[in-house]
Amino acid sequence: MLVVIVGSKRVSRKIPGALIAVIGAIALSWALDLGRMVHVLGSVPSGLPHIGLPQVPWSLELIGKLVPTAFAMFVVILAQSAATSRAYASRYNEPFSEDTDLLGLGLANVGAGLSGTFVVNGSPTKTQMVDSAGGRTQLSLLVTTGIVLVVLLFLTAPLAYMPEAVLSAVVFLIGVDLIDVEGMQKIYRERRSEFWVALVTTLMVIFVGVEQGIILAIVLSLIDHTRRGYRPKNALLQAAGSGIWHAQPVASKVQAQPGLAVYRFTHSLYYANSEQFSEEITELVNSADPPLRWLCLDASAIDDVDFSAAETLRSVFGILKEKGIRLVVAQVMEDVGERSRYHLDQLFGRDAFYETLEDVVNAYRQDAGVEAK
Repeated sequence: MLVVIVGSKRVSRKIPGALIAVIGAIALSWALDLGRMVHVLGSVPSGLPHIGLPQVPWSLELIGKLVPTAFAMFVVILAQSAATSRAYASRYNEPFSEDTDLLGLGLANVGAGLSGTFVVNGSPTKTQMVDSAGGRTQLSLLVTTGIVLVVLLFLTAPLAYMPEAVLSAVVFLIGVDLIDVEGMQKIYRERRSEFWVALVTTLMVIFVGVEQGIILAIVLSLIDHTRRGYRPKNALLQAAGSGIWHAQPVASKVQAQPGLAVYRFTHSLYYANSEQFSEEITELVNSADPPLRWLCLDASAIDDVDFSAAETLRSVFGILKEKGIRLVVAQVMEDVGERSRYHLDQLFGRDAFYETLEDVVNAYRQDAGVEAK
């Protein structure tokens, strides 16, 4: 089986090597009575499935046994189908709607439940089969459905002679095609932390199970995302003329104007990173040369401020006020301003908010000029 499938693919990808191998194996099994020596599928029920609810005695005990398995299936279907659809949509640069995909899977699983068939998901192996056969449109699915109906009605008898090793070989080669070594190498070059998440997930799937691997991948991804939000890479902005601002590391201590520092926080402000916010501003104020008179918080990347972060803002505001430094805020997102009005307006005063960084610089120059006189 492996030789026929791989060999035909080497000759031409248009040759249906798997189909030829399956038909040839069934014919040989029937002619040589291979069922005496190897495992074969055996009798396969024919005809269309019965439509209706399953005839089982429902009870709380039965439901309790089914729920964990059903939940595991739900997680696998959700993650595997979305990943498969997204991967193939990206491969062919086509639009992808996860909502539409999940709606179709939900309706298909309703039909599966009423007809007593397997659960339906976006299978990477079956998708690879269709893709390798050249299927690019929904017509390929309609053709597949038609073939399945013909087999169910008329060709189940020959399937009884199919050696189980034939199916194993087909699925094995499909799995091999799904191994994307080049993709892993690309992830390793571009995003080292995501490579380790992918590698650990792969090992978990191989040695433990698909459900555990998917759950571990979700947990590791959340931890990786939280880690980046916990220590965001903030910056000081330096004016370069013509409305252009260059981001510099906070350690550079650069000032937009003598006595004015523009500090950009690059993540939502919440309890986990509010300490870093306080530490960086305190260090910036204590080591500024010349001493700061204004500190501008560029809030263009802050999409939320939680209660703990608001308390930190109050503390920072008080520290700066004691040192005679005015704290102003620029480029606050409209929805953040609405949600955090209690946190920000009451704390700084409405005159501390500016639409753009240029407005801040102009106001600072005006204020500095008045004080100089």
